[in-house]
Amino acid sequence: MKKQRKQRLRRLAERVLARKQQREVETSSGIIHMTAAGYGFVTPENISESDEPQEIFVPAKFIANALDGDTVQLEILPPRKNHPEDFERGPVGKVVKIINRERTGFVGEVLAGNMVRPLDNKLPDRVPLHGARLGAKRGDWVFVKYDDNSNRTIAGEIRDVIGRAGSVSADLDAVMAEYDLAPPYTDKENEEAMLISPREISRADRRDLTVLTIDPFDAKDFDDALSVVENPDGSVALGIHIADVAAYIAPKSKFDEAARLRAFSCYLPGRTLPMLPAALTAKISMAQHQDSLAHSVFLTVDKDGKVISARREHSIINVSCRMSYDEVQNFIDHGGVQKNWSAKEIGTLKKLVEITAKMRAFREKTEQFIDLPLPEVRVICDEKAGIVQGLEKRISRQAENLVEECMLAANQAVGNEMRDKSIAGIYRVHPEVEAERSMEFSDMMLDCFKLSVGNIADRKECRRFIASLDEKDPKYSVILNLLLRAMSRAGYAVNGDIHFALGKTFYAHFTSPIRRYTDLTVHQQLWNFDRKTRTRSKQTLEITASWASEQEEVIDNACYAANDRLKLLMLKEIMEKDPGRIYEGIVVRVMSSGLQVDVEEFGLYGFVAKEHLRRKNSLRLPEDPRKSNWKVGNFICLRLHCIDFARGSAVFVPA
Repeated sequence: MKKQRKQRLRRLAERVLARKQQREVETSSGIIHMTAAGYGFVTPENISESDEPQEIFVPAKFIANALDGDTVQLEILPPRKNHPEDFERGPVGKVVKIINRERTGFVGEVLAGNMVRPLDNKLPDRVPLHGARLGAKRGDWVFVKYDDNSNRTIAGEIRDVIGRAGSVSADLDAVMAEYDLAPPYTDKENEEAMLISPREISRADRRDLTVLTIDPFDAKDFDDALSVVENPDGSVALGIHIADVAAYIAPKSKFDEAARLRAFSCYLPGRTLPMLPAALTAKISMAQHQDSLAHSVFLTVDKDGKVISARREHSIINVSCRMSYDEVQNFIDHGGVQKNWSAKEIGTLKKLVEITAKMRAFREKTEQFIDLPLPEVRVICDEKAGIVQGLEKRISRQAENLVEECMLAANQAVGNEMRDKSIAGIYRVHPEVEAERSMEFSDMMLDCFKLSVGNIADRKECRRFIASLDEKDPKYSVILNLLLRAMSRAGYAVNGDIHFALGKTFYAHFTSPIRRYTDLTVHQQLWNFDRKTRTRSKQTLEITASWASEQEEVIDNACYAANDRLKLLMLKEIMEKDPGRIYEGIVVRVMSSGLQVDVEEFGLYGFVAKEHLRRKNSLRLPEDPRKSNWKVGNFICLRLHCIDFARGSAVFVPA
């Protein structure tokens, strides 16, 4: 698995360099990205930086044997006669050759008839097996290797048996194998990491400050802390103290390379896969009542919440008090204090609450940021016991916003410094909404919800639309989710381009070096700059930024898959105990095969097959549900019909 990650990183580096060196525009080859519906899109690889890349649509019938992530050669199809709409749409292509298979295999569940069903719904629904079964039985998760000849009918051979589908441990193992996630570090690696001593650098002694950490109640890593001191002129000195990970992890060292391949810490339900060895993370973390090495950003913030200056230093701090988000929210709402909080700590917290509220209000006025207050439904899981304990619904409150405001300000200050001092860096970028997606979203809102949207590519209009929605409307979260899906995905780049949602440019990631390699890279760049030694080149960082963007999407998809799969285990238990239970759903997609529905209670998308749909007069729907009266936003009462663990799908029928 580690070899595969290195190979992917090498291929990505070759693609980045090729884009720099290629002068001729070649629009007939690129990486194909498949959808669950069977069609795909290709963004041409060899295109000059001055040209706007245009996706090539590949209909399902022209996919051939291409799989998600493959590099393919396309034949661009001419517009059809007597079809004027072909002249308005983008280019359409047909796969004529598979240049390179991105993946060597996949994870799937063994079916009857010598077939296997891939876990990834972007792959074919069934793939024939040949060769030895290695003891695999129907219902087992297995790893299947593709045949070497990539241009013939897709088939595969079992190379490993993972475990029984539908059990917590095996399902998590299957997700890890499918997404090629790095395992936790070994005991030997943890012991080796514990022996690392910090590198020397000049440090300011800030142990006189009252410093607080604010985290989830069950947090184990403490990589950020806060302090605040009033200035005589009414402004405050806001301190954002970040664990100085670069002191322990030098560029090109063993654990730097290991962290680079992982790119991020991955938090699956009940199973954490850290970017750095857990023992080293505990050593670096800023625990309560102990001296800690920090990389601090001090901001001068005026009484209106405007950041008027910033400075950065390496420091030594001592965290006075560890607080949880729940405790801080209780303090904000009810003035509740914990018995172990001192008067200084309470005073510091009060100042932090006041100044960050002003900072957020000032930022909202000047930067017009977009806030999508969507709840996150996560699974609480005990993997050792093999049980799913329940669901946790998380939504940002003022306590979380307090910390976020400080982190945003520190990230921006560091990004500005790197720009001003011409230090090569990695920035978080979020492209503006594409015009076509904006129009599609507006049309959907008008057709399905009778809502006038405007142009969501304009931040002010987008904010105005969000503000017009009723938060108590059951469709509120569905609309926000559809809006989120209409936006571009954020990523990393070496140029400080726009972050559309935040309304910022040259916005760096600095505040989580324990769990994000991009942040660690920024720390390492600043360390070398401060020590007057050589920093990494912009070209090197471009490869790192592209790799981080790719790995972030892989890890996000793995976490979604793991959470959804364990939610299915919960639904299975509920179905066994109460088979007649009724669920509320909202239609989020109407397809020829049926309806995709949002079951908000579980934070899960379910499916209603067309054969289970009926009109009120009990007549069958038309063959294609898209030609019926069903629309996005319709409510539907549901009963759970069955669970398809292999495809990660809950199948419902109308109640």
